Amino acid sequence: MTNLFTRIKNTVMADINEVLDKKENKNPIALLNQYLRECEAETEKVRKLLERQYQLKDEFTREYNHANELATKRKRQAEIATKAGETELYVFAANEQAQYEERTARLKELVNQTVQQLGELERKYEEMKHKLKDMHIRRMELMGRENMTRANNQMNKVLDHQSYSDQSISRFQEIESYLDRLEQQVNRSHYRDTIDSRIVQLEKEMKKEETHSIS
Repeated sequence: MTNLFTRIKNTVMADINEVLDKKENKNPIALLNQYLRECEAETEKVRKLLERQYQLKDEFTREYNHANELATKRKRQAEIATKAGETELYVFAANEQAQYEERTARLKELVNQTVQQLGELERKYEEMKHKLKDMHIRRMELMGRENMTRANNQMNKVLDHQSYSDQSISRFQEIESYLDRLEQQVNRSHYRDTIDSRIVQLEKEMKKEETHSIS
């Protein structure tokens, strides 16, 4: 049990922020993921030990109750044997009573010891779960910072780098020139259609005037 708590202290209860500061030149998220995997494995081990400890407590309690019942039963039988003058039967019952009482005392001690160990394991288990939650939050924080750093670097490349700026300006100028040409073509087409329509209308009007003049 002592070795288990020593491992918990050395691994799970270590200050993760201090470790990350010492290895700031390395990938902090990868390092944190490694610690998370180790802590999750240790937490799962403690959970299983906790379940086993509950089972042991129940088993010790059942054995204690059984031994206590038998001790009480043999005590009553010894009293009856004494009253009946059955010496041999009394000796047997008295010896059984002593053995069961001794077993009951031992089992009671084990039950109390198991309950104390359960309390210690439960406290450690809760501490481990809180530490895991803190590290998950720390990982999300680091991932957010890393994401912002990458996004800013990418935007800075586009906005600040001369080659990117030249390419962007050239592209914008190309689009503007295309739009200007397109607008001119539309205007010419519209003007051409307008002239054609106007000429047709004038021809109709002239023919109408000529017809009136002849009449």
